Amino acid sequence: MKTWFATPLWQRVIAALVLGIIVGRLWGPDAESIKIVGDVFIAAIKMLVVPLIFFSLVSGVAAIGDLRKLGAVGGRALLLFVITGQIAVWLGLALGTLVKPGSGVDTSAIELGAVPEPNETTWRQMILEIVPQSPVQVMADVNVLPLIVFSVLLGVGILMAREDGGPVQKIFDSGSVVMQQVTILVMELTPFGVFALMAWVAGTLGFDALIALSKLVALNYAGCLLIIFVMYSAMIKFMAKLPVGDFFRGIIDAMAVSYSTASSNATLPVTLRCAERNLGVSNSVASFVIALGATINMNGTAMYLGLATLFGAQIFGVDLTWGQYFLISILATLGAVGAAGIPGAGLIMMALVFGAVGVPLETIAFVAGVDRIMDMMRTTTNVSGDAAVATTVAVMTGEIDRAEMVSADDV
Repeated sequence: MKTWFATPLWQRVIAALVLGIIVGRLWGPDAESIKIVGDVFIAAIKMLVVPLIFFSLVSGVAAIGDLRKLGAVGGRALLLFVITGQIAVWLGLALGTLVKPGSGVDTSAIELGAVPEPNETTWRQMILEIVPQSPVQVMADVNVLPLIVFSVLLGVGILMAREDGGPVQKIFDSGSVVMQQVTILVMELTPFGVFALMAWVAGTLGFDALIALSKLVALNYAGCLLIIFVMYSAMIKFMAKLPVGDFFRGIIDAMAVSYSTASSNATLPVTLRCAERNLGVSNSVASFVIALGATINMNGTAMYLGLATLFGAQIFGVDLTWGQYFLISILATLGAVGAAGIPGAGLIMMALVFGAVGVPLETIAFVAGVDRIMDMMRTTTNVSGDAAVATTVAVMTGEIDRAEMVSADDV
């Protein structure tokens, strides 16, 4: 038992992935008999969606501390977070549309569970439904978009209440921490769920499904690398007007830690140190923007949610309209905001995007086995984005010491 928990989770997941594929290929279609273990894992993930989004978003908005901070620093940071998030999710949608990683997989051998109906509402109805008439009913129905709106408004209300809102903010801060711990507990089930699901996929669907998954992993890495080395580089070169090479040399430690831990929260102290010591960002800007970014700036996750949604739609033959693409872009961006900065959080956010456009939740079962491999790269993208936005905002507000920027001679 001690050896089991002493082994890093990602190593246990990879071992379970390999073992599941081997068992599935040897066992064949009868491997479906252990799928119940994976179903329990997926059910546990779906259980976390509403409370995780609710507590994380309210806590994240309230973490701004003062509405006045939404001016020079906060306003610019939030604008960059939103713009880069939208670019990221549309990049994921573009990659999924062009490459079609989920096409060609025969799913006739599997039995689907409850498939959510596609959202057929008009844009007027969609706008009206964004405002929740009953927050409690919204939570019960797992209607995530109005839940997100209510959570953001509640966070703003806490800020406006100032000192009187302090006790309520502490509740949500504690709730956010508690939900992250519950998520960590659920993630401990990952090796067992991955083993059962991969045995089912390999035994029932064969190598076609495995090839599709390998395409998804490759596209995830391609999308993240494009975000890091094209979008972030352009931000640093043209907006911050700083040397791109020096920027990446300055955050190399944070990138390494984020890739190995797959946790934005775990990497937060390293990212702060890199921004202040290597990039010359002032303490006030770095602590505010990077701490906020670790909660709401998840470009790698946003890109992946868009890509994974198309992957599921292609596997199960769900035709998506341009209106649904737009809905995916909104939900993937907001879902990334609600994702906790811990390993596996992006997997949990899939349920909200899939359900809104009628993609079967069984898609989660397909990607769960390889999610950790992709999560490591997504986290590196998220952390790099936090540093890029902090550096850009620091330049805009004159809160950077260019002399401290790491030069080629210092490395």
